Amino acid sequence: MDTPPWARHTDQGWVLTIRAQPGAARTQVAGPYGDALRIRIAAPAADNKANTELVRFLADTLGVPKSAVTLLRGHSSRDKSVLVEPHDVDLARLGA
Repeated sequence: MDTPPWARHTDQGWVLTIRAQPGAARTQVAGPYGDALRIRIAAPAADNKANTELVRFLADTLGVPKSAVTLLRGHSSRDKSVLVEPHDVDLARLGA
């Protein structure tokens, strides 16, 4: 699989560039957004609920524990950087 523009391999794992869209009817991948992956999130942007739902969704979709998904940047922004461990995670499971 070719590496998508929204994913970068590092020594720690994969860093994903995410464009979050909180307040959606359901959490799902919405497709590319420039060099980011747009994800609709079924949680409000208040009280860290959207970030928590994003971490849960990525962990469930990629088949890793929630502890393997870390929000690196963008805690209060729609543009986020997320670290996903381990190195052998199958990004194709995100369907984008």
